Amino acid sequence: MTRKKVLIMGAAGRDFHNFNTYFRHNPEYEVVAFTATQIPDIDGRKYPKELAGEDLYPNGIPIYDETELPRLVKELGVEVCVFAYSDIYYPIVMSKGALVNSLGADFVLMGYDKTKIKSCKPIISICAVRTGCGKSQTTRFIYDIFKKMGKKVVAVRHPMPYDPDLNKQAVQRFAKIEDLKANNCTIEEMEEYEPHIAAGNVIYAGVDYEAILRQAEKDVDGEPDVILWDGGNNDFPFYDSDLKIVVVDPLRPGHECLYYPGEVNVLMADVIVINKMDSATPEDIATVKANCKRLAPNAVVIEADSELTVDGDIKGKRVLIVEDGPTLTHGGMKTGAAKVAAQRNGVKEMVDPKPAAVGKIAFTYRKYPNIGEGILPAMGYGEEQMRDLETTINAIDADLVLSGTPIDLGRVVKVNKPIVRVGYELAPRGNGAEMLKKVIVDKLFGGCKGCCK
Repeated sequence: MTRKKVLIMGAAGRDFHNFNTYFRHNPEYEVVAFTATQIPDIDGRKYPKELAGEDLYPNGIPIYDETELPRLVKELGVEVCVFAYSDIYYPIVMSKGALVNSLGADFVLMGYDKTKIKSCKPIISICAVRTGCGKSQTTRFIYDIFKKMGKKVVAVRHPMPYDPDLNKQAVQRFAKIEDLKANNCTIEEMEEYEPHIAAGNVIYAGVDYEAILRQAEKDVDGEPDVILWDGGNNDFPFYDSDLKIVVVDPLRPGHECLYYPGEVNVLMADVIVINKMDSATPEDIATVKANCKRLAPNAVVIEADSELTVDGDIKGKRVLIVEDGPTLTHGGMKTGAAKVAAQRNGVKEMVDPKPAAVGKIAFTYRKYPNIGEGILPAMGYGEEQMRDLETTINAIDADLVLSGTPIDLGRVVKVNKPIVRVGYELAPRGNGAEMLKKVIVDKLFGGCKGCCK
């Protein structure tokens, strides 16, 4: 039988998951290549044979830069291109589709049912409509609900496998700070894992999400009562979720129906959390509410603030603002928690970091020209980028660094000025916390779910 030739377009996350769940041992298809975008320096690697399955892929699968897509489709005889990355503006998605169709291939968006993995444990997914909505702080809030109920919980994070050796990242477990170094984590990975660790939580991640789920179901500290899916970007869940919670952002009104696959999440939502209400205008909040009501009329809506804390005195200071990198880059945000804290706490000046930017940090500004004024993105996908971040920070004349990244920045880069951290946690308004707990209890503990095969 002739196998249909497939190319998967991705960013080291949904692409590998779609392959693992649908194509890995499927004799009808031959995945001839992955293409990569968003993640620096991932092209030129291979999806290794050990993860791809040596029965059909004894040599693994090559990964190329997405700019090579037209050549690859023609030279490899590609019949189907699967689009498998997230947080993408609809016109860009369809522009990719038009290119693929013009080359003679089919353009495919794989759905939830073909890629979800079942568990015998109750699963709550926490996803979002854009990068940087506050999804992870929502996950931590829900984690805490269960801990206060005396329930055992583990979280599983959407993938960020940036290590050149993907075999090392097949299944990862994080429970202490030392685990970050042991797993060769980038700043972007630490931003997601470290807040969980600091809260005393256990979080899994990696590449092979069926293997991850099976290990999480029998965690070494005891089998969990519930598993939380901590989604990434605005991707929809990898797991068959019993309750789907989706976070929306009124600082980006309308984006809940303009980005793929964020709108998928809203359409599937059981609960919608409108976060950052303390920073948004009434008009923008009204826009988001109206769109959510239209798309998910039966969803429970929870209103919430993103409550900021500042661990030092910044009033009257000249500050360098450092924010979570992906939120500013492909998330498209022009501000972040540190900038909001600076504006609220009367700093003297927010020093412009762009003139001092070097290397890959300077490249980030060129690639994402819409990054807000006076903000330095905490980019650190590899050692070189982390060195450039450190050099940039140290070249800037400021009284202190005001850090809105969720990690302890001083642990990963050595800087020549004090660092004041800005924290942010979900703070539901009114009876929102009680509403959320009631929905969770009613949905998850109202009866036996049954068991997976």
